[in-house]
Amino acid sequence: MDYASAVRQFADLSKSRDEVKASRLPGLLTSLNRIKQSRFNWAAEVFEGIHVRERGSTPALIWTNLDSGEEGKLTYSQLSTLADSVLSFLRKEGVKAGDSVYLMTPLVPEQWASMLAIVKGGMVGVPTAVNLTTRELSYRFSDLRPAAVIADQDSAARVEEAMGSMKPVKLVIGRREGWTSTDFLPKETVRPEDTSPHQQSLNYFTSGTTGLPKRVIHTASSYPVGSLSTAAFIGLKPGDLHLNLSAPGWAKFAWSSFFSPFNLGATVLAINYSGKLDASKYLNAAESLGVTTFCAPPTAWRQFVVQDLSNLKFDKLREAVSAGEPLNPEVIKVWRDRFEVTIRDFYGQTETTAMIGNLPWEEVTPGSMGRPSPMYDVVLLDDEGREIRSPGTVGHVAVKLSTWRPVGLFLGYSDDSKNRDAFRGGYYYTGDRAYFDERERWFFVGRSDDVIKTSDYRVGPFEVESAVIEHPAVAEVAVVGSPDPQRWQLVKAFVVLKPGYRASEELAREIASHCREVLMAYKVPRIVEFVDELPKTTSGKIRRNELRKLEEERRRRGERGEREYFV
Repeated sequence: MDYASAVRQFADLSKSRDEVKASRLPGLLTSLNRIKQSRFNWAAEVFEGIHVRERGSTPALIWTNLDSGEEGKLTYSQLSTLADSVLSFLRKEGVKAGDSVYLMTPLVPEQWASMLAIVKGGMVGVPTAVNLTTRELSYRFSDLRPAAVIADQDSAARVEEAMGSMKPVKLVIGRREGWTSTDFLPKETVRPEDTSPHQQSLNYFTSGTTGLPKRVIHTASSYPVGSLSTAAFIGLKPGDLHLNLSAPGWAKFAWSSFFSPFNLGATVLAINYSGKLDASKYLNAAESLGVTTFCAPPTAWRQFVVQDLSNLKFDKLREAVSAGEPLNPEVIKVWRDRFEVTIRDFYGQTETTAMIGNLPWEEVTPGSMGRPSPMYDVVLLDDEGREIRSPGTVGHVAVKLSTWRPVGLFLGYSDDSKNRDAFRGGYYYTGDRAYFDERERWFFVGRSDDVIKTSDYRVGPFEVESAVIEHPAVAEVAVVGSPDPQRWQLVKAFVVLKPGYRASEELAREIASHCREVLMAYKVPRIVEFVDELPKTTSGKIRRNELRKLEEERRRRGERGEREYFV
């Protein structure tokens, strides 16, 4: 069996009865890890070789813009044609297999076409969030130099500022001087690159404990084939209209808005909007378009269930899933009582695909992220690296590598020191902590390290501290996560002021305002507390763990610091 035939088998199995899937799915997902083949190009062998050939006139993408009212549709054949135009342009401009192509656009058809072109051309795609600041872009460009950038008109100016003296190929959606417009792409059919399943394909930047964001390296098979695990937890079937509330630039977009639905021949629904989520408008659009499977982060589900749901039917909705952090039981209850669909949690990382989840036919335990996928040998480890067998014991979530290396697991980080920390003793350490109960249901506890989990995002404290310390009033700073019922954690900065400055709400807001100029909004401190000193080790290292414990105790008791400001 090769990868393409395995994808076809999975699609066929997804149409079976639940009892058939329950008996055959584990074997199929496990067998993916044993496939050995020297060449694999997902775009050519699965997207084109199966779906364009067999369902070319079926819609691959339906999109709508809540701001402008614009909407449209592309079939599998039309999306393939648009992707060929992008790939033809890149090749004519000298971009080769293995070259890095940054992709920075909102939810527009060119996003999907460019992703497909990058995979087909054997290039290294770097999906990038449109709300990255110039500073954040500059770091990424210094770590991985772009051979080409594909951006929307609004993002192009920041890209240019971040590039400095670099001169990549520039393709813009719209018009901008010095850029080639997607309006003038060649209409050509191009051959796929002869790619290895183990070569680099997608790179994502994700926050770590220390230093600036880590670059996560995925292969030509890890996300394309590994996403079958994600598709299983979602409960996708061929012909579904699948909606995932996730912006391009994040790993869950690749999981749930690209590879999972396109593996099965489903249709992706894209609902684009700018600014903050208008929950009522979003739900009305999803319902009116007839969504069948719906994935959203917990923060969105919490907004959805407080809307007036009485006029919504969602009569075509079959599956609803959430990922990011545990979803409140009351949120699950409200949605189930109104629409008779249970929102099911699942868990994964940028470094993997979905690893733990609640399958559609299983009973959901509120607060549990489910059971491990057969694709991954997930275990709990104690602090000495020994596997935990007893229910209720909190440990480190890890993937055992001695049995098999999961096809969905990333190749590694670009920084070898990060690899040494993550890959130890025959395991991949996720950096998360959890426990399981007597029924082998897993429950998320939190991070093992200092990384902050806020809403659906990971925030590295070093990044935020580097921004805060630039303010002229700040002498020292430590950033930690503060418990929050809506977002899991809020970013909090403990600040020691320089002589001559006085703590005030105005100064706290001024520090937060400075951070907004150089960081994406979700990284900006929501809480600033001024302190006289920070707890440190004898060697002078800040003890963030003490500050985290202080925050947990305070929030549990409902207390607030004397010089603490919510900004």
